Amino acid sequence: MPSGKHRYPQYTLRTSEGLMDKLKYIAEYNGRSANRELEQLIRAHVSRFEHKHGPIELTTEDYQFIRKRTGRAGGKTGSSPES
Repeated sequence: MPSGKHRYPQYTLRTSEGLMDKLKYIAEYNGRSANRELEQLIRAHVSRFEHKHGPIELTTEDYQFIRKRTGRAGGKTGSSPES
């Protein structure tokens, strides 16, 4: 689990103001926050990918590589992320 204020990892998204406004509109329409809407979109994307290519099974080495590339050295290595 990441240390610090938040339980889940954070990611800064850079996008146009117009696209963000449209996302917020859709999120409001669906009764969600923009963050929750993005989470649902990511879950759907991962699900489609896994349906086409098979389940993504990350190893301890995969987690270490991902964390090294993203600058996230902390957290439990080898534990499965929430799906």
